Amino acid sequence: MAKIKTSFVCQSCGAKRAKWEGRCSDCGEWNTYVEEKTGPERTAWVKRGESSARPLGNMDVFNLIDTPSLDSGQRLSSGIGEVDRVLGGGLVKGSYILLGGDPGIGKSTLIMQVAGAVARRGGSVLYISAEESVQQTALRARRLGLKNERVDLASESSLDAILDTALDRNPEILIVDSIQTVFTSEVESAPGSVSQVRECAARLMTLAKTKNITVILIGHVTKDGNLAGPRVLEHMVDTVLAFEGDQHQQFRLLRALKNRFGATNELGVFQMSGDGLNEVTNPSEFFLEERRENRYGSSVFAAMEGSRPVLCEIQALTTASPLPSPRRNSLGIDVNRVHMLAAVLEKHMSLSFSNRDIYANVVGGLRLSEPAVDLALVAALLSSERQIPLPASSCFFGEVGLTGEVRGASLAIERVKEAIKLGFKHIYLPLSNEKYAKSEFRDAGVEFHFVREVSDLENRLGGEPRMKKATVKRDNGSELDF
Repeated sequence: MAKIKTSFVCQSCGAKRAKWEGRCSDCGEWNTYVEEKTGPERTAWVKRGESSARPLGNMDVFNLIDTPSLDSGQRLSSGIGEVDRVLGGGLVKGSYILLGGDPGIGKSTLIMQVAGAVARRGGSVLYISAEESVQQTALRARRLGLKNERVDLASESSLDAILDTALDRNPEILIVDSIQTVFTSEVESAPGSVSQVRECAARLMTLAKTKNITVILIGHVTKDGNLAGPRVLEHMVDTVLAFEGDQHQQFRLLRALKNRFGATNELGVFQMSGDGLNEVTNPSEFFLEERRENRYGSSVFAAMEGSRPVLCEIQALTTASPLPSPRRNSLGIDVNRVHMLAAVLEKHMSLSFSNRDIYANVVGGLRLSEPAVDLALVAALLSSERQIPLPASSCFFGEVGLTGEVRGASLAIERVKEAIKLGFKHIYLPLSNEKYAKSEFRDAGVEFHFVREVSDLENRLGGEPRMKKATVKRDNGSELDF
């Protein structure tokens, strides 16, 4: 009998060590090593001249011209438009999808609604719940108003039983909730460990590719918001979906972090209600529905989430700080960008934030990473510091450089179209986008404000021009600004 060995495996990155370590030297995480029993390593490699245990079958070989494409009936609509948008047009047959999100955010609710929508369109679904009983899962389905005989429910955590049931039922979609609670008897470690998750995910991937079954896994996330389990899990799957949002608010955001069959920057917006998740077909109106007119420190930014333009509200607040090091806090925007723009305003607009706290927020919980948000954030900071009310019908987008210039933004026409559709009359955009905007929207009844330098923004917003600081040299060689 082969000797069973003991090793310590990092639950964050999957690194193996012979001894326990307080901090993983590979990923840098603390207290992530867990003792696991491992048997002899198995390999599929066969030396030259040796025969395998069973003869290999003939491989199906296609040339490039005869290979079927995804456009020839290989996609299955999920029945929910926002989910199809994020997936790139629907569920690809035989694909392997991983959905992650915070506890209680609505992952199981979303997948249950997808299962019901697919069944209503004639598809067959097998829903495996490894965390709840069949009665609990059926209770949620009834609460969501889902009743269809083509959705099979089962409560099982053994991988062998799940695979046997899937081969017997042969559904179009197999849902496993969740992968961290599934185990196989071939691995002696506890469910949720790196070895168990890796082995179970590999066998489910084989099922998806060989039987052409779409497999959807629900995964847990760590306290940092990353998917729990080994990093190899994200490499195995075809699509990684992230379900984001705040449990205390009604909106939910669905993003694709990885997608082999579509774009990775699409955004799906949902609204949580008593009967489940409802699609938000017009996110711009949803994010701006509570915005008030003539408020200090509030601007509207025309963002691009994949191929969809989304208008959102940017808020900024500057206030006197009693601390020697003023606060710089932001939600939805990288705090380093707030530091950078504050320095640009101090240099090129004679503003001083050395004794001012700065708070920035993206209303609605959006997380913005594109540099075109700079001009909207600068307008909000300027409005709060100078007490200049921004008109409710104004919209901003553009990147701000360290030398004070306003650089052009990509997809400017799509941003302007979305702003015009929602009734915005004053659009502030970079000067380099002038030739596209004027030719496209000549008779749209919109007033364009083309900004070349960040120092020109205050005059265009109606603020009084400020005198530049004067510098006087003292007798001892030091300088005094007034």
